[in-house]
Amino acid sequence: MDAAIWGSDAVVERSGPPQEQDKNKQKPWRAEGLPGGSGSGRPKINWWRFVVTLLVVYAGFFLISSFFDKEPVETISYTEFTKQVTANNVKDVYAEGTSVQGDLKAGATDPDDNKQYTKFETEIPVFANTDQLYQQLSTAGVRITAQPIGGRGLFVNLLLSLLPVLLLAGLWIWIMRRGASMMGGGGLGGLGKSKAAKPVESSKIRVTFDDVAGIDEVENELVEIVDYLKDPDKYRRLGAKLPKGVLLAGPPGTGKTLLARAVAGEANVPFFSASASEFIEMIVGVGASRVRDLFEEARKVAPAIVFIDEIDAIGRARGGASGLGGHDEREQTLNQILTEMDGFSGAEGVIVIGATNRPEVLDPALLRPGRFDRTVQVGLPDAAGRTAILKVHTRGVPLAGEVSLDQLAKTTPGMTGADLANLVNEAALLAAKRGKEKVGTADFADALEKLQLGAARSIVMPEEERVRTAYHEAGHALLGMLQPGADPVRKISIIPRGRALGVTLSTPDTDRYAYDEQYLRGRIAGALGGMAAEQVVYDVITTGAENDLEQVTMIARGMVGRWGMSAKVGPLTILPNDGQQPQASPATLATVDEEARRIVDECYEVAVRILSDNRDKLDAIVEALLEHETLDEAGAYTAAGVPRPVHTPIEQPRQNGQLPRGEQAGIQAGAEAASGPAPVPES
Repeated sequence: MDAAIWGSDAVVERSGPPQEQDKNKQKPWRAEGLPGGSGSGRPKINWWRFVVTLLVVYAGFFLISSFFDKEPVETISYTEFTKQVTANNVKDVYAEGTSVQGDLKAGATDPDDNKQYTKFETEIPVFANTDQLYQQLSTAGVRITAQPIGGRGLFVNLLLSLLPVLLLAGLWIWIMRRGASMMGGGGLGGLGKSKAAKPVESSKIRVTFDDVAGIDEVENELVEIVDYLKDPDKYRRLGAKLPKGVLLAGPPGTGKTLLARAVAGEANVPFFSASASEFIEMIVGVGASRVRDLFEEARKVAPAIVFIDEIDAIGRARGGASGLGGHDEREQTLNQILTEMDGFSGAEGVIVIGATNRPEVLDPALLRPGRFDRTVQVGLPDAAGRTAILKVHTRGVPLAGEVSLDQLAKTTPGMTGADLANLVNEAALLAAKRGKEKVGTADFADALEKLQLGAARSIVMPEEERVRTAYHEAGHALLGMLQPGADPVRKISIIPRGRALGVTLSTPDTDRYAYDEQYLRGRIAGALGGMAAEQVVYDVITTGAENDLEQVTMIARGMVGRWGMSAKVGPLTILPNDGQQPQASPATLATVDEEARRIVDECYEVAVRILSDNRDKLDAIVEALLEHETLDEAGAYTAAGVPRPVHTPIEQPRQNGQLPRGEQAGIQAGAEAASGPAPVPES
């Protein structure tokens, strides 16, 4: 299970196996095993209807505006025009060739049709004396302008008049598309409603149970569902109904999403995948609408599988008081999921698979029979499971002959499937960087060391600091060697890695699932070994034990407040493990702190006594460290002159209790962080 690695603020980023990126990101869900269908998830626009509507609106606008033309232009004869010029009644004229338009100073009546006009147009005959006409106009003070009269033509004028409308239409379409992408493909009018793709072949998923390894007990739970989806009549004859929901619960990276995809691939049914956070929006009701659409599409292609990842984002237990904003939206979305799961019968063949890392925070209504009928725990793989996982991830990796996956699995307790996939990838990267044709044992060892201990840093430490770091690490290691039942020491190093200037790695020979008080006290004493060594040798306490003290505090408080290992507190759970506030009186909490301090003080006294009694062994380890900087398991035990013990821990079922998350991989380290002295922990 655990690798005991003590260090100063070491942070390891874990990454799972690469997942396929869905092309239809605008949809609130992705349909795998289905064709593109409706395309990008954006709302379809009926362009014929749009164009016809636009033309009708423009024609109506043009027709109505024509009725409001106050001064229509009157076409008059040239004789009438010269008559008005002679009468000095012409205000101005606009000429283009032989065409003339103009305005009168005072209204006149056209003798041809008896219409009153002030604006006119006429044509100058080719035989007319234009010079005489110009002289008359100039004498009368008429302003003469020569410019095109409607020279752009009717079509161009129509286009120019349509341009503002087209710009507004383009802006509207852009807003529609942007709203569709922001709200899940439904646009502003649809409030998040979108259409999913129509299903076809589910072979596009390309994941089966052959790609899942190391969690056989979980796989067996899901095989029954696959068999039901393949042959439902076999179960219906006996009155059995398909479970409406299966909840996969477990730590990150254990393969919950991969299991759901494998179920869909094996059953050969459409697979709808969604993340719970994708349903939540600022606008209340959008999430519930998306849930309805998702289940509606799943019913159309039943039998089908709906997979909701990280369901705790919307499935948290509902509070007593109604909240505002996103809280209301989350509760409405959860209520809709509850309704949809309880609203259709098993005969419809739609099953919901949910995945979460925190099943304890889910609403009880979501976990009751009829919704999530089964809760399947997806735990960390054991040694055999890790071997199977490594075989899956090394299918396409050329391995050297000396590589033993069984031995590699034994040295990786507590690692998930995602961690092992990352380990294989890191080893392949190292081998390629070194120019090798195959990945060897040394590549896996260096990759594991990099992942567990951090990348080595090339910094120059003063000799005094280097010696003190060596004593710090030697204190951790020697206590691990001499403590009864302690995990064997695998590696000691004073090479700076991550934020720590030195690390000591200890891992058990076999997986452990239950821990007794003696083992936990040994872990506390081992974590305090660095501080105790500095106390014995230098009679000082430095800030390099910050990370050690954090682990010590967590284990000691867990022993007293969670696991009943204090006679004074008794078998009570005072400190919940879900991060909530403890439900206990101040006096009880004070007693927990007192008992935790007592346990730590007793373990520290043990650590100081053991190191003082074995000062020669401590100095021998330091001498070897200063010479080699890194000692493997054999070198560490040889330098200390201590025979390696045969470690046979008692294995118990997992549910009997595990260390807190922070203690499953602790780092014992020995000096200040290289980025600067670590802050002194508060007492």
